[in-house]
Amino acid sequence: MEYTKKSGFATLIGRPNVGKSTLMNHLIGQKIAITSDKPQTTRNRIQTVYTDERGQIIFLDTPGIHKAKNKLGEYMVNVAEHTLKEVDVILWLVEPTTFIGAGERHIAEQLNRVKTPVILVINKIDTVKNQEEILTFIDAYKDICPFAEIVPVSALRKKNTEVLLEQIFKYLPYGPQYYDEDTVTDQPMRQIAAELIREKALRLLSDEIPHGIAVTVEKMTERKNGIMDIEASIICERDSHKGIIIGKNGAMLKKIGSAARTEIEDLVETQVNLQLWVKVRREWRDSEIYMKNYGYDVKDT
Repeated sequence: MEYTKKSGFATLIGRPNVGKSTLMNHLIGQKIAITSDKPQTTRNRIQTVYTDERGQIIFLDTPGIHKAKNKLGEYMVNVAEHTLKEVDVILWLVEPTTFIGAGERHIAEQLNRVKTPVILVINKIDTVKNQEEILTFIDAYKDICPFAEIVPVSALRKKNTEVLLEQIFKYLPYGPQYYDEDTVTDQPMRQIAAELIREKALRLLSDEIPHGIAVTVEKMTERKNGIMDIEASIICERDSHKGIIIGKNGAMLKKIGSAARTEIEDLVETQVNLQLWVKVRREWRDSEIYMKNYGYDVKDT
């Protein structure tokens, strides 16, 4: 059977906080991956689907490749590195700079070991005053890896994202569509809800809480009148963190719940009754049992 459309897998890699989730959300046109100004917000591979008349791209948004500090860190790094060998094209996101630090060199080492085509994506070009400077950034990176393409973009302003889609399709094989054309993600709704709650917590708590929070959704049921009831817990590592998350008279927890509920309602297109609790699980990021409980598939790494 001869296929007329292209279909394949692309992964976004890059150092933490370089804009991978923002780019994927804009390419898909919906909010699937959580975005935050804190690094390492993406914990699991998030599979999203882009379909148009040219075919279908399935995006795997991996955790950032970095030096691991605990079991959760090791898990995230292993997931990212395994993905490189499973896909048809790799998008490596970098910031607009001529300085190539140790983190980027570590990623380049990984990329030089695989045969998969690599597209260098220089993100955040909206922050560059003189657009001619972009040529100097391309020049700085071009010899570190045998890139298939180099595409400067602004994920935030959606600049050059259509060009990027063209380049991705260029390297995909012809094949069957893996998903229906209206599918945008294979993530269960519970997981998306948990991620949205975690995003709001990270954003509203600012620098007060370190990265050690997880969110579990214990209950998600729909009533006959269409209202969805969600019960979820924010997991933190210390009693002092619990107090900060709850806030004075419960004000912070209400804020997190209200912000998350609005976005979940947009996704499920119905009224949501969200109840949040806060639980302390000391050193959960170093416990495989807790990590499995919170949705991290440790056996895959």
